Amino acid sequence: MDDLRLHDFADASLEEAIRVIEAEIRDEYLQPHSYPWVIGYSGGKDSTLVAHLVFNVLLALPKSQRKREVHIVSNDTLVESPLIIKHIAHSIDQIRDGAHALRLPVRTTITRPAISQTFWVNLIGRGYPSPNRTFRWCTDRMKIQPTSAYIKSRIEEAKNVILLLGVRRSESSTRAASVKRYDNGERLNRHNDLVGCLVFRPIVELTTDDVWEYLGQNDAPWGGDHRKLIKLYRDAGGGECPVVTQKSDAPSCGSSSSRFGCWTCTVVDKDRSLEGFVESGFEEFGVLLDFRDWLVSIRNDPKKRQARRRNGTITITSTGTYVPGPFTMDARQEILDRLLSIQGGIDVELISIDEIEEIKRLWSEELTANASRQASATVDTIKKDKP
Repeated sequence: MDDLRLHDFADASLEEAIRVIEAEIRDEYLQPHSYPWVIGYSGGKDSTLVAHLVFNVLLALPKSQRKREVHIVSNDTLVESPLIIKHIAHSIDQIRDGAHALRLPVRTTITRPAISQTFWVNLIGRGYPSPNRTFRWCTDRMKIQPTSAYIKSRIEEAKNVILLLGVRRSESSTRAASVKRYDNGERLNRHNDLVGCLVFRPIVELTTDDVWEYLGQNDAPWGGDHRKLIKLYRDAGGGECPVVTQKSDAPSCGSSSSRFGCWTCTVVDKDRSLEGFVESGFEEFGVLLDFRDWLVSIRNDPKKRQARRRNGTITITSTGTYVPGPFTMDARQEILDRLLSIQGGIDVELISIDEIEEIKRLWSEELTANASRQASATVDTIKKDKP
């Protein structure tokens, strides 16, 4: 068969390129081992194309050869842009129903952060300042950990897994450098952080035009077409925030591009994709843009930050810079009140009852700990002053 890594797509037609890619997918699927496949599915164009091509390959195989399980895994940070998570949930349902009807060994899953690690529990419950480029605490807790936990559970069952990603060399100069850095010259590359996980990037040499041309000309093998996805991109003028399974991928989450991602993302200067949705007619989400901008504006307000960290210490860097502690209790209550007010005005759940309960539990623990520290300090003062 043709080898994708040795094939020059520059002089090939799209039909030829897809034939080569599907042949490589088929060859890898039929390898004499039982490692399950995990497709990192963000709901965007690239991961949709990977899922589409894998479906094509499975449908072309006789039933007796469809032995390897394929897991299509999405991640919901619980603060995804409302239109994006709606699209992901709908497309995952379509894929699941299509795989069942076609009797394909495909399983679908949406991973989510533990309640103790959600955006609101950390920001409002623990008082973490809004994420920025130097303190990006969100990606690991909300993206990496949930998806990695799912992959690790498959590794425990099968010893190894193969992770299929819709990574493309031409996506950006940063992506090209990343592809080159981790390319070992073989079809499969070992994952940097997950032992027992091998990474397969079947569409790495395709261009953006290739991806859109194929999706525009071919109906989804699980049923329907890709017109809703195309409209989603057209409305937002953006791109999906990728499935992230290692910290080295974190810069692509919260970058300056117009990627789809968390509506609460304060790492970017502006949320261009959500702005695009608002400009395309979804005016009800304008309040989310305003709220996100307000979170940015209060981040470094000294009146809204405690002097000490959660453990009671004061932080001064080696250069003598004072680093304030978490948001004050009053600031956290204000954030929660504003969030609930917005939630009451739109037909979207922004924060769950479980998160609110966890926030109140953390507040209670923190207030108790602070009272205990103050009591201890008072006792120490009395002892020192005692004649």
